[in-house]
Amino acid sequence: MTFCLQNPESDKIPEKHKKITEIGQQLYDDGGIDTLENFFFVLKNRITEEIGKDPTPMRSLWNGIDAKWESMK
Repeated sequence: MTFCLQNPESDKIPEKHKKITEIGQQLYDDGGIDTLENFFFVLKNRITEEIGKDPTPMRSLWNGIDAKWESMK
């Protein structure tokens, strides 16, 4: 996510988005929606602190994993 936020014009963005989506699915498979939410919370705090950018728009990469995810903001 950090790479995507820092390099929005990179040709590697589709590859990075795919990897982010795969990681989200793996987290969900291992621990459900709570694990996904907890992981995003940690990511958001770390990315915001480190580079001063909000990764919240990237939450949508995990849409489709669970209907509850899309309703959680």
